[in-house]
Amino acid sequence: MMITKLNRSFRLLSAGAALSLLMVAAPAAFAETPKDTLVEGFAIDDIISMDPGEAFELSTAEVTSNTYSLLVRLDMNDTSKIKGDLADSWTVSDDGLTYTFKLKPDLKFASGNPITAEDVAWSFERAVKLDKSPAFILTQFGLTGDNVTEKAKAVDPATFTFTVDKPYAPSFVLNCLTATVASVVDKKLVLDHVKPVTVDADHKYDNDFGNEWLKTGYAGSGTYKLREWRANEVVVLERNDNYYGDKAKLNRVIYRYMKESSAQRLALEAGDIDIARNLEPGDLDAVSKNADLATTSAPKSTVYYVSLNSKNENLKKPEVQEAFKYLVDYDAIGATLIKGIGEIHQTFLPTGQLGALNDTPYKLDVAKAKELLAKAGLPDGFSVTMDVRNTQPVTGIAESIQQTLAQAGVKMEIIPGDGKQTLTKFRARTHDMYIGQWGSDYFDPNSNADTFTSNPDNSDAGTVKTLAWRNTWEAPELDKETKAALLERDAAKRAAMYEDVQKKFLANSPFVIIFQQIEVAGYRKSLNDFKLGPSFDTNYVGPIAK
Repeated sequence: MMITKLNRSFRLLSAGAALSLLMVAAPAAFAETPKDTLVEGFAIDDIISMDPGEAFELSTAEVTSNTYSLLVRLDMNDTSKIKGDLADSWTVSDDGLTYTFKLKPDLKFASGNPITAEDVAWSFERAVKLDKSPAFILTQFGLTGDNVTEKAKAVDPATFTFTVDKPYAPSFVLNCLTATVASVVDKKLVLDHVKPVTVDADHKYDNDFGNEWLKTGYAGSGTYKLREWRANEVVVLERNDNYYGDKAKLNRVIYRYMKESSAQRLALEAGDIDIARNLEPGDLDAVSKNADLATTSAPKSTVYYVSLNSKNENLKKPEVQEAFKYLVDYDAIGATLIKGIGEIHQTFLPTGQLGALNDTPYKLDVAKAKELLAKAGLPDGFSVTMDVRNTQPVTGIAESIQQTLAQAGVKMEIIPGDGKQTLTKFRARTHDMYIGQWGSDYFDPNSNADTFTSNPDNSDAGTVKTLAWRNTWEAPELDKETKAALLERDAAKRAAMYEDVQKKFLANSPFVIIFQQIEVAGYRKSLNDFKLGPSFDTNYVGPIAK
């Protein structure tokens, strides 16, 4: 009955719209997906906006990186290097403050409008003045709404200059410019869609910079252009024939909302999707045994951790913090709960980033933990709670830790909740323990080093709400060393500074870092050139062919 209705409606729709509807509502209508279309099963329910000046979610980052251009991008062949995207070349002034970018010639947006340095400058201005969640990646260089037009400006149609407030390591500045908030938007097109807003004490600017329109609209120049996003249903991309580089191999990419791992596996096996993006260990193993399918993986710049709130007098004690690091069964977790989707990692810098330390000094050692608890004046243990998002593998890891803590006399109660509930409590600093994940905001060691060590105002009214702040933990010496690393222009010396910070952090901090995520995907063997990148904004679909 559903297919009969759908076929009747199909004749009334455009070919593109019909394909989108078919793939969402009735995947069984195709024995296999069309040759010119890539269909991915993906848990895209985190998307709240498609505006690159606002979006700060993992799924949106992937869409944005395929639909918008940047001045520079990570070099996928060597992530310690940066390569030009819109920028043909760049230089840094002798004082280390001004970056000058020369644009490639004959660039165009998907709309057909030319891309100029004025579009780049306005994109920076827009992101700073919108002041949404990702704006800090640019404002940390001293940009404000009052000075951004002077600090980020077009010298001529092909030349853009960016002036920072300190002589930072160039690698830090350039890595930040690979973040999606630095995406270049089509100024002319967006200005056609600005919405007036009320000007009062909280709204300095008289328009929304096209934010309401760009939540679902598109004004980019990437390999693909955004045609449609329907929340918790589908994202549809179409090839951008105005793209200045290698054109996308396929005409269309469809991200279908599929949350459950088992549903993705079944759809992949049936040929209803080409790629399954959220496979859990059991389904991943099944896919790997199917002759028509293949799997791939890549370490991501995301670490999973347990944090201990120093507002709890017991958890505040250094001996307790260290004891908890000996009360995690890392080997068992690695062999079961995160098999194939993660690797044990105990420091805050993920493998692949400058200065990452791969030391894993902690193992399950109940006797050592009891000794430390006794030293803290808690020989009989104590009671504590942990806020846990009710998804895997987080729930399973929490249950494992609950069991190993009990072996040392620590009674841990698990408080389950959805992502919003647990994160809201964590951000309010009202938790005892919290298990979560942290993904780098940009592919530079400062992104993680800063959030795990910096806490300039530990009061509840503090505005710099890093992970250290959320745990009411202050580490001024580590923070000082982290800040110094930003100004070290020698890459080897900078890496050594981060290694030293991590060693000190391992020995004394209220964080038990457990593993680094490995992103996995199952796909049909008919696909060519499908690869996962080192971050969620480097999963490029343009090279994929069928």
